[in-house]
Amino acid sequence: MTWFQEGLYEHHAQMLSMDSVIYHWRTEFQDVLIFENAVFGKVLVLDGVVQLTERDNHIYHEMIAHVPLMAHGRARDVLIVGGGDGGTLKEVLKHPVERATLVEIDGEVIDLSRLYIPEVSDGAFDDPRADVLIMDGTRYIEQSRESFDVIVIDSTDPMGPGEPLFTPAFYGACRRRLRPGGMIVVQSGAPFFQPKELEMVCGRLAASFAGVRPYLAPVPTYAGGMLALVAAGESRDALRPPCKVLRERFGELQGRTRYYTPEVHRAAFTLAPSFGPSCLREHPSSAGFLKTGS
Repeated sequence: MTWFQEGLYEHHAQMLSMDSVIYHWRTEFQDVLIFENAVFGKVLVLDGVVQLTERDNHIYHEMIAHVPLMAHGRARDVLIVGGGDGGTLKEVLKHPVERATLVEIDGEVIDLSRLYIPEVSDGAFDDPRADVLIMDGTRYIEQSRESFDVIVIDSTDPMGPGEPLFTPAFYGACRRRLRPGGMIVVQSGAPFFQPKELEMVCGRLAASFAGVRPYLAPVPTYAGGMLALVAAGESRDALRPPCKVLRERFGELQGRTRYYTPEVHRAAFTLAPSFGPSCLREHPSSAGFLKTGS
Protein backbone atom coordinates (compact mmCIF):
# COMPACT_ATOMS: atom_id res chain seq x y z
CA MET A 1 0.00 0.00 0.00
CA THR A 2 1.25 3.48 -0.86
CA TRP A 3 1.02 6.18 1.81
CA PHE A 4 0.90 9.95 1.68
CA GLN A 5 2.53 11.69 4.64
CA GLU A 6 1.78 15.31 5.35
CA GLY A 7 4.72 17.09 6.97
CA LEU A 8 3.32 20.54 7.67
CA TYR A 9 4.40 20.51 11.32
CA GLU A 10 7.91 19.95 12.63
CA HIS A 11 7.05 17.38 15.30
CA HIS A 12 3.80 15.92 14.01
CA ALA A 13 2.67 14.25 10.80
CA GLN A 14 -0.42 12.47 9.56
CA MET A 15 -0.59 9.70 6.97
CA LEU A 16 -3.32 8.70 4.53
CA SER A 17 -3.31 5.65 2.33
CA MET A 18 -3.31 6.44 -1.38
CA ASP A 19 -5.58 3.70 -2.69
CA SER A 20 -5.29 5.23 -6.15
CA VAL A 21 -3.65 8.37 -7.51
CA ILE A 22 -6.10 10.36 -9.60
CA TYR A 23 -3.79 13.21 -10.60
CA HIS A 24 -0.31 14.47 -9.76
CA TRP A 25 1.47 17.32 -11.52
CA ARG A 26 2.82 20.80 -10.90
CA THR A 27 1.05 23.97 -11.97
CA GLU A 28 2.80 27.30 -12.44
CA PHE A 29 2.36 27.97 -8.72
CA GLN A 30 2.21 24.71 -6.78
CA ASP A 31 2.31 20.93 -6.71
CA VAL A 32 -1.16 19.36 -7.04
CA LEU A 33 -1.98 15.83 -5.89
CA ILE A 34 -5.43 14.26 -5.94
CA PHE A 35 -5.84 10.72 -4.65
CA GLU A 36 -8.47 8.33 -3.34
CA ASN A 37 -8.56 7.22 0.31
CA ALA A 38 -10.86 4.52 1.68
CA VAL A 39 -12.01 6.66 4.62
CA PHE A 40 -12.01 10.22 3.28
CA GLY A 41 -12.72 9.61 -0.40
CA LYS A 42 -11.00 11.98 -2.80
CA VAL A 43 -8.23 14.08 -1.23
CA LEU A 44 -6.83 17.35 -2.63
CA VAL A 45 -3.24 18.16 -1.67
CA LEU A 46 -1.36 21.36 -2.56
CA ASP A 47 2.39 21.56 -1.98
CA GLY A 48 2.25 18.54 0.29
CA VAL A 49 -0.55 19.89 2.52
CA VAL A 50 -4.06 18.41 2.58
CA GLN A 51 -6.58 21.06 1.55
CA LEU A 52 -9.81 19.10 1.61
CA THR A 53 -11.35 15.68 1.39
CA GLU A 54 -14.57 14.52 -0.19
CA ARG A 55 -15.99 13.33 3.14
CA ASP A 56 -15.59 16.34 5.43
CA ASN A 57 -14.96 19.42 3.26
CA HIS A 58 -18.55 20.56 3.80
CA ILE A 59 -17.80 21.40 7.45
CA TYR A 60 -15.01 23.79 6.54
CA HIS A 61 -16.86 25.36 3.62
CA GLU A 62 -20.10 25.83 5.55
CA MET A 63 -18.35 27.42 8.51
CA ILE A 64 -16.19 29.81 6.50
CA ALA A 65 -19.16 30.93 4.38
CA HIS A 66 -22.33 30.80 6.47
CA VAL A 67 -20.90 32.33 9.66
CA PRO A 68 -20.16 35.75 8.10
CA LEU A 69 -23.17 35.70 5.78
CA MET A 70 -25.60 34.77 8.54
CA ALA A 71 -24.01 37.29 10.91
CA HIS A 72 -24.32 40.01 8.28
CA GLY A 73 -27.87 39.07 7.39
CA ARG A 74 -28.26 41.11 4.20
CA ALA A 75 -25.14 40.56 2.09
CA ARG A 76 -25.59 41.32 -1.60
CA ASP A 77 -22.00 41.19 -2.86
CA VAL A 78 -19.46 38.66 -1.61
CA LEU A 79 -15.76 38.35 -2.46
CA ILE A 80 -13.91 35.04 -2.13
CA VAL A 81 -10.13 35.18 -2.35
CA GLY A 82 -8.73 31.73 -3.10
CA GLY A 83 -11.15 28.84 -2.91
CA GLY A 84 -10.35 27.43 -6.32
CA ASP A 85 -12.03 24.12 -5.45
CA GLY A 86 -15.38 25.95 -5.49
CA GLY A 87 -16.68 24.67 -2.16
CA THR A 88 -16.95 28.08 -0.52
CA LEU A 89 -18.52 29.51 -3.67
CA LYS A 90 -21.16 26.78 -3.54
CA GLU A 91 -22.07 27.66 0.04
CA VAL A 92 -22.12 31.42 -0.59
CA LEU A 93 -24.53 30.95 -3.50
CA LYS A 94 -27.03 29.23 -1.21
CA HIS A 95 -27.76 32.75 0.06
CA PRO A 96 -29.78 35.30 -1.93
CA VAL A 97 -26.65 37.22 -2.92
CA GLU A 98 -26.61 39.23 -6.12
CA ARG A 99 -22.98 38.53 -6.94
CA ALA A 100 -20.18 36.26 -5.73
CA THR A 101 -16.73 37.19 -7.03
CA LEU A 102 -14.06 34.50 -6.74
CA VAL A 103 -10.43 35.56 -7.26
CA GLU A 104 -8.03 32.62 -7.61
CA ILE A 105 -4.36 32.94 -8.53
CA ASP A 106 -4.07 29.40 -9.91
CA GLY A 107 -6.61 28.75 -12.65
CA GLU A 108 -5.42 25.18 -13.01
CA VAL A 109 -6.70 24.38 -9.51
CA ILE A 110 -10.18 25.43 -10.64
CA ASP A 111 -9.93 23.32 -13.81
CA LEU A 112 -8.62 20.27 -11.95
CA SER A 113 -11.21 20.59 -9.19
CA ARG A 114 -14.05 20.83 -11.69
CA LEU A 115 -12.70 17.80 -13.54
CA TYR A 116 -11.75 15.46 -10.70
CA ILE A 117 -13.77 16.60 -7.65
CA PRO A 118 -16.87 18.25 -9.17
CA GLU A 119 -19.01 17.30 -6.19
CA VAL A 120 -17.20 19.95 -4.11
CA SER A 121 -18.40 22.88 -6.26
CA ASP A 122 -21.57 21.12 -7.45
CA GLY A 123 -22.11 23.44 -10.42
CA ALA A 124 -21.33 26.68 -8.55
CA PHE A 125 -18.95 27.91 -11.23
CA ASP A 126 -21.82 27.87 -13.73
CA ASP A 127 -24.15 29.96 -11.58
CA PRO A 128 -24.87 33.29 -13.35
CA ARG A 129 -24.18 35.14 -10.09
CA ALA A 130 -20.60 33.80 -9.98
CA ASP A 131 -17.82 36.00 -11.37
CA VAL A 132 -14.52 34.09 -11.52
CA LEU A 133 -11.25 35.98 -11.99
CA ILE A 134 -7.85 34.32 -12.43
CA MET A 135 -5.41 36.74 -10.82
CA ASP A 136 -3.47 37.53 -7.67
CA GLY A 137 -5.86 38.28 -4.80
CA THR A 138 -3.67 40.99 -3.30
CA ARG A 139 -3.45 42.80 -6.63
CA TYR A 140 -7.22 42.59 -7.08
CA ILE A 141 -7.86 44.05 -3.63
CA GLU A 142 -5.38 46.87 -4.22
CA GLN A 143 -6.57 47.78 -7.71
CA SER A 144 -10.29 47.09 -7.58
CA ARG A 145 -12.76 49.80 -6.64
CA GLU A 146 -15.57 47.31 -6.07
CA SER A 147 -17.25 47.22 -2.66
CA PHE A 148 -18.42 44.12 -0.84
CA ASP A 149 -20.55 43.17 2.13
CA VAL A 150 -18.53 40.07 3.03
CA ILE A 151 -14.98 39.00 2.14
CA VAL A 152 -13.91 35.37 2.62
CA ILE A 153 -10.18 34.58 2.51
CA ASP A 154 -10.23 30.89 1.59
CA SER A 155 -6.48 30.54 1.20
CA THR A 156 -3.75 28.02 1.80
CA ASP A 157 -1.45 28.47 4.81
CA PRO A 158 0.87 31.55 4.95
CA MET A 159 3.49 30.07 2.67
CA GLY A 160 3.96 30.03 -1.09
CA PRO A 161 1.02 31.57 -3.01
CA GLY A 162 -0.92 32.14 0.23
CA GLU A 163 1.71 34.12 2.14
CA PRO A 164 0.75 37.64 0.89
CA LEU A 165 -2.84 37.06 2.05
CA PHE A 166 -1.83 37.23 5.73
CA THR A 167 -0.19 40.67 5.87
CA PRO A 168 -1.44 43.77 7.75
CA ALA A 169 -1.42 45.69 4.46
CA PHE A 170 -3.70 43.14 2.82
CA TYR A 171 -6.15 43.18 5.73
CA GLY A 172 -6.19 46.98 5.64
CA ALA A 173 -6.90 46.92 1.91
CA CYS A 174 -9.74 44.46 2.51
CA ARG A 175 -11.21 46.80 5.11
CA ARG A 176 -11.34 49.55 2.50
CA ARG A 177 -13.24 47.29 0.11
CA LEU A 178 -15.97 46.55 2.66
CA ARG A 179 -19.19 48.52 2.90
CA PRO A 180 -20.43 49.77 6.28
CA GLY A 181 -21.33 46.77 8.39
CA GLY A 182 -19.10 44.53 6.26
CA MET A 183 -17.32 41.45 7.59
CA ILE A 184 -14.27 39.36 6.72
CA VAL A 185 -13.37 35.76 7.57
CA VAL A 186 -9.87 34.27 7.35
CA GLN A 187 -8.82 30.64 7.76
CA SER A 188 -6.06 30.34 10.33
CA GLY A 189 -4.82 26.76 10.39
CA ALA A 190 -4.86 24.10 13.11
CA PRO A 191 -4.85 26.08 16.38
CA PHE A 192 -3.33 23.36 18.56
CA PHE A 193 -0.26 23.17 16.31
CA GLN A 194 -0.28 26.76 15.01
CA PRO A 195 -1.17 29.02 17.97
CA LYS A 196 1.28 31.70 16.83
CA GLU A 197 -0.38 31.84 13.42
CA LEU A 198 -3.78 32.33 15.05
CA GLU A 199 -2.41 35.06 17.30
CA MET A 200 -0.75 36.74 14.31
CA VAL A 201 -3.96 36.75 12.26
CA CYS A 202 -6.02 38.12 15.17
CA GLY A 203 -3.48 40.84 15.87
CA ARG A 204 -3.13 41.94 12.28
CA LEU A 205 -6.88 42.02 11.73
CA ALA A 206 -7.30 44.04 14.94
CA ALA A 207 -5.21 46.81 13.38
CA SER A 208 -7.99 47.39 10.83
CA PHE A 209 -11.17 46.06 12.48
CA ALA A 210 -12.78 47.00 15.79
CA GLY A 211 -14.24 43.53 16.32
CA VAL A 212 -12.13 40.38 15.92
CA ARG A 213 -13.21 36.90 17.06
CA PRO A 214 -11.70 33.46 16.36
CA TYR A 215 -13.96 30.44 16.11
CA LEU A 216 -13.59 26.71 15.53
CA ALA A 217 -14.70 24.16 12.96
CA PRO A 218 -14.23 20.43 13.72
CA VAL A 219 -12.72 19.02 10.54
CA PRO A 220 -11.22 15.51 11.00
CA THR A 221 -8.93 15.97 7.97
CA TYR A 222 -6.86 18.69 9.64
CA ALA A 223 -4.26 18.00 12.33
CA GLY A 224 -5.89 17.78 15.74
CA GLY A 225 -9.33 17.66 14.16
CA MET A 226 -9.92 21.39 14.57
CA LEU A 227 -9.55 24.33 12.21
CA ALA A 228 -9.39 27.92 13.43
CA LEU A 229 -11.13 30.68 11.53
CA VAL A 230 -11.15 34.36 12.42
CA ALA A 231 -14.05 36.71 11.76
CA ALA A 232 -13.72 40.49 11.90
CA GLY A 233 -16.07 43.43 11.50
CA GLU A 234 -17.19 46.70 13.06
CA SER A 235 -18.07 45.05 16.36
CA ARG A 236 -17.54 41.73 18.10
CA ASP A 237 -21.21 41.31 18.96
CA ALA A 238 -22.23 41.60 15.31
CA LEU A 239 -20.18 38.51 14.48
CA ARG A 240 -22.16 36.37 16.94
CA PRO A 241 -25.79 37.54 16.86
CA PRO A 242 -28.36 36.17 19.31
CA CYS A 243 -29.59 32.70 18.41
CA LYS A 244 -33.11 34.07 17.86
CA VAL A 245 -31.80 36.36 15.11
CA LEU A 246 -29.78 33.57 13.52
CA ARG A 247 -32.79 31.24 13.54
CA GLU A 248 -34.89 33.84 11.74
CA ARG A 249 -32.20 34.21 9.06
CA PHE A 250 -31.67 30.47 8.79
CA GLY A 251 -35.00 29.86 7.09
CA GLU A 252 -33.59 30.11 3.58
CA LEU A 253 -30.85 27.60 4.45
CA GLN A 254 -33.07 25.10 6.24
CA GLY A 255 -32.29 21.63 4.91
CA ARG A 256 -29.44 22.91 2.73
CA THR A 257 -26.59 22.57 5.25
CA ARG A 258 -25.10 19.41 6.66
CA TYR A 259 -23.23 20.91 9.62
CA TYR A 260 -23.98 24.60 10.10
CA THR A 261 -26.91 25.60 12.30
CA PRO A 262 -27.58 28.75 14.35
CA GLU A 263 -26.64 26.83 17.47
CA VAL A 264 -23.36 25.69 15.92
CA HIS A 265 -22.65 29.30 14.92
CA ARG A 266 -22.93 30.45 18.53
CA ALA A 267 -21.03 27.50 19.98
CA ALA A 268 -18.13 27.83 17.53
CA PHE A 269 -17.13 31.16 19.10
CA THR A 270 -17.59 29.91 22.66
CA LEU A 271 -15.16 27.04 22.04
CA ALA A 272 -12.42 29.29 20.67
CA PRO A 273 -10.57 29.94 23.99
CA SER A 274 -9.79 26.24 24.37
CA PHE A 275 -7.27 26.57 21.58
CA GLY A 276 -6.92 30.32 21.15
CA PRO A 277 -3.85 32.37 22.09
CA SER A 278 -3.53 33.29 25.75
CA CYS A 279 -3.52 37.01 25.02
CA LEU A 280 -7.07 36.74 23.67
CA ARG A 281 -8.29 34.74 26.65
CA GLU A 282 -6.82 37.10 29.22
CA HIS A 283 -7.54 40.48 27.66
CA PRO A 284 -10.69 42.13 29.13
CA SER A 285 -12.09 42.75 25.65
CA SER A 286 -12.12 38.99 25.03
CA ALA A 287 -14.49 38.21 27.89
CA GLY A 288 -17.23 37.44 25.40
CA PHE A 289 -15.34 34.30 24.33
CA LEU A 290 -16.21 32.68 27.63
CA LYS A 291 -19.93 33.42 27.63
CA THR A 292 -22.51 30.93 26.51
CA GLY A 293 -26.10 31.58 25.64
CA SER A 294 -28.89 30.80 23.24
